[in-house]
Amino acid sequence: MKAAIYTTFGPPEVMKIKDVEQPSIKDDDRVLIRVHSASVNALDYLYRRGYLPTRLDNGLTKPKNSVLGIDVAGTIEAVGKNVHRFKAGDHVFGSCLGSHSEYVSPRENFLSHMTKNITFEEAAAIPCAGQTALQALRDVAQVKAGQKVLI
Repeated sequence: MKAAIYTTFGPPEVMKIKDVEQPSIKDDDRVLIRVHSASVNALDYLYRRGYLPTRLDNGLTKPKNSVLGIDVAGTIEAVGKNVHRFKAGDHVFGSCLGSHSEYVSPRENFLSHMTKNITFEEAAAIPCAGQTALQALRDVAQVKAGQKVLI
């Protein structure tokens, strides 16, 4: 399968499109997704640049995970034997490392079903940005029911 990979930290030019091994379902709580859309966000930039705190997670001298991406939207191709919320053919979105590729294999609990009125592109933009907005409104601003927020 094709994936956007990087083998060294640096500017956008370190990214290359390469053929890599397609992931498989290695754990019973994982699914295989054919990626339709994946967003690019600040976390991808920080990982690619080798921002020091991200190196603690992704390798000090070179990336451990060579495929970037954390937000994904796509179609379930297969499910592990302990997956109960999804079946092959379901449209889903959520978070998983390596979403800048044709296939990913995230855990079931990091995914949600897509509603019929949303595109794959819109769904792929939700996870990281949506979680950031939720944390800002709920945890930082401490917005309560009935309050109004200007977006």
